[in-house]
Amino acid sequence: MHDEQIPQSDISNGLIKSRLYLPDSDKGYYRGTRFDWSGIVPVLEFAGHNFFGQWFEEYSPTLHDAIMGPVDDFTPVGYKEAKPGEIFLKIGIGIITKPDEEPYDFHRTYPIVNSGKWKVSKQKDMVQFIHDLKYEDYYYEYEKTIKLIGNKSEMVISHKFRNKGTVTIETPVYNHNFFMLDNQPVGPGYSARFPFSLSGVFVDGHDIAAIKGNSVVLNRNIGKDETVFSTGLEGFGYSASDYDIRIENRIAGTGVRITCDRPLLKLVFWACPTTFCPEPYIVLRAESGQEFSWDIRYEFYQL
Repeated sequence: MHDEQIPQSDISNGLIKSRLYLPDSDKGYYRGTRFDWSGIVPVLEFAGHNFFGQWFEEYSPTLHDAIMGPVDDFTPVGYKEAKPGEIFLKIGIGIITKPDEEPYDFHRTYPIVNSGKWKVSKQKDMVQFIHDLKYEDYYYEYEKTIKLIGNKSEMVISHKFRNKGTVTIETPVYNHNFFMLDNQPVGPGYSARFPFSLSGVFVDGHDIAAIKGNSVVLNRNIGKDETVFSTGLEGFGYSASDYDIRIENRIAGTGVRITCDRPLLKLVFWACPTTFCPEPYIVLRAESGQEFSWDIRYEFYQL
C-alpha cells in the first residue's frame, strides 16, 4: 500500500512534526486483531531526530506486527469464557470470533464480527479518535487523543474508556513503544532507565542484555533473528511515580521520557535488531456506567 493511499493526518506544534495513520475498516493501514487501531505513529520528528518508523520487513494490513509507534494492546475480554464460535472483545478493535479451543495467541489473526464505528477529529496539533462499539452485553465509548503540547517537545496520549454496557470490563493494557531512534541498530548505544532498582531475567538474549542498577543495557548489537525478551522486570511499587521510563541512544544523541498517571501492573521488555521496546502495563477497570482514564506523556530531548 502506498503511503498516500492510507488515511492519515499530519500534526505539528512547531517543535515536533508527526504523522498518524487513521483507523478505517476498509482502507486503514492496520486492520489486525492485536493492537488498538488508533494512534499508529509512523513518523515523529524532533530537533532533526526521528523516533519511530518501519522496524519490520513484511507488511500486510492484518499482520500482527506491521505496526509503528506507541501503540496500545488490550488483553482480550471474555476469551477464556467463550466457546468456539462465540465472541470476545478487543478494545480498540471490536468484537471477534473465537475459532477453536486453542489459547489466545496474539500472533494469530481472528475473524472480526463487528468493528464498531470510528469518529476522527483533527486539529493542527492533535487528533482525537472515538471508537463506539455496541454488541450484546458490550457497549463502550473509547476515546484517545494524541496531542502535541504548546511550545514543548512533548506529546500526550489521553485515554478515556466509558463503559455503557451491563458487564464490568477489567483488562490489562500496555503500550508497546516501538522506538527506533534515528534508525540506529539496537545495541550498546541504547539504554532504558527506571526510577527504581531493577531486577529480573531475560528469557531471550540473556547474553546480550544486562541489568545495571536501574537500567537495561545491551552488551552488543542484536543480531539478525535474535531478540531480547523479559516477561517481567521487577522493582517497581504501587505508585504511578514508578511509571517513569527514559529511553536513550548515546550514538543518536537523543532520548525520550515516558510517564503515566496510573501505577504499573507489569513491566515487559522486548527488543530486536531494529526496535527497542519497554512494555509498561496498567490495568483498566470500569463497572457499568463508569469511566476509566489514563494519560501517557512523552518528553523528547537531546543528550
